Parts: sequence; structure tokens; C-alpha cells
Amino acid sequence: MRYLVREKLFAIGDDYWIEDDRGHKAFLVDGKVLRLRHTFELKDSGGRVVAVVKEKAFTVRDAMKIENADGDVVATVREKLFTPFRDKYLVELAGGGELKIHGNLIDKDYRIENDHGDDLARISRKWFRVRDTYGVEVADGADAGLLLAVAACVDHLTEED
Repeated sequence: MRYLVREKLFAIGDDYWIEDDRGHKAFLVDGKVLRLRHTFELKDSGGRVVAVVKEKAFTVRDAMKIENADGDVVATVREKLFTPFRDKYLVELAGGGELKIHGNLIDKDYRIENDHGDDLARISRKWFRVRDTYGVEVADGADAGLLLAVAACVDHLTEED
């Protein structure tokens, strides 16, 4: 499934729908404007909270945490300690393991893969002609909410750099 995501979600400050490739509203980005840290909730089309994304304050390396609806941290997207210009971020899963992010982050042409090297998502600007948007293609059976939240975190962290 492919999703259409607006770049710089955190800069918007208001609500925004992420649409699937057929133009249907799939996830609502509910921006939290009056917060000290960048925060948003990702809700499914039924209004249920899928993920809450918060920028971590006062960290040595840039990081963002992704929580579930109960407030439990499920993943942390953080900058790698020593890395070349590409493949700069990784996702630490609360249940153990990591997701790796490979590709060109600036040009929005990268993929997210699990510990076994399986692609879980591909992110690209090339699929859509809409300005300030990119596509997220999620593999069958993968957690779309988590992967969309990870893509938004990478977008925000890359923009801050």
C-alpha cells in the first residue's frame, strides 16, 4: 500500500490527512501546537490513536520517540553516533531489535528494513507529482502506522540538520 505524506508535518501545526494511493483518507495527523516539543498523534480513519510521536528533549543525539495509544514507547528514532552522510538514522524497537534506514534521506529516496534485511517500507518523492509530498510504500503485513511515524520522524530530524 502506498501513502501520500506531506513533508514537514511538524511545521504545519494543524491537522492533516495522509491518503492512500486511491485518494482515501487513511490516517489523520493531529498536530499538537501548544507544546514545548514537536508532537503529533497519528490516528486511523476511525479516529483511534495509532501512534504518538514526540521529540526527545535534552539529548546528545537527535531523537524522537514513538508511543502507542497507552503511552508506552514502542520505538525510538535516533541519529547514529558515527556515520557518513547516508544511512544516518536507526530505529530502536522497545521489544528488542532495530530497523535500519538506508538511502538518500535528503532527496526522500530511502527504505526501512528489519534486522533480517527485509524491506518494510520504501519512501520516495518520485511516485507523486504533488509539491511538498512524498510516498511511503508499506510492505504487506507491516505496521503501516509505525512506519509512517518513522518516516515522519526521519523527515523532521533531517530537516533539523
